[in-house]
Amino acid sequence: MCGRFNVSSTPGLQALMDSLGLSIDLPPPRFNIAPTESVGLLARFSDVVEVRSARWWLTPAWSKGPDTKYAMFNARCEGLKKSPAFRKPFASQRGIVPMSSFIEWRAGEGGKQPWLITNEASALSVAALWDFWRPPGSNNQESLLSCTLVTTAAANPFEPWHKRMPVMLTPDEAASWLAPGTIESDSALFDPRLKENLYLYPVDRAVGNSRIKDSNGMDPVGDTVLLKAEDVSSPAERQGERQVE
Repeated sequence: MCGRFNVSSTPGLQALMDSLGLSIDLPPPRFNIAPTESVGLLARFSDVVEVRSARWWLTPAWSKGPDTKYAMFNARCEGLKKSPAFRKPFASQRGIVPMSSFIEWRAGEGGKQPWLITNEASALSVAALWDFWRPPGSNNQESLLSCTLVTTAAANPFEPWHKRMPVMLTPDEAASWLAPGTIESDSALFDPRLKENLYLYPVDRAVGNSRIKDSNGMDPVGDTVLLKAEDVSSPAERQGERQVE
């Protein structure tokens, strides 16, 4: 996780872009986006926050070049300070990949069933890392911008779908993630909890084929499941609330 996602023209996603200070219109809708494809990456480049197209599969600056030998489309938050590929990006090259929904496969009768997952606004800010790779002897115009999505352990309600989930940022967390400065690997933004309600519904198994880009493949083929946001207050805070009541 996360291995597929969608970017559709929802009012919520446009509002998300506006809230991040970006005066841009959403690109045409794209569905069933898969690793190695280009994605919209929101990040601070030369001290200016903007959206650029990036290859969704991190190619570290020090590597020999793009390949798929190692699964670099996701980055586990637990290893961001340990991995040579992620250490520098985590320190100073953090970004966000906006999406309207993502897809996860859940084991069931008849095989794995894809589920579409989103929030009420159909607008998710997923934490990402990025890097530039340049061929030996090349100039900046020949550089490759690539990115990876950061994942954390699944919140308890999400575990039936997958043991991992993308790090979905609140507006305040998104601002902190994009700002210069250090974020610790044990930051609360990586906590395995649901920060907002998530809505999940099964979609056509055909989306398992990454060449299927039709929006009809994202229509529900079963009932929607609601996973409610978790209480993030401490036991002491909850005790105080009960006393006030």
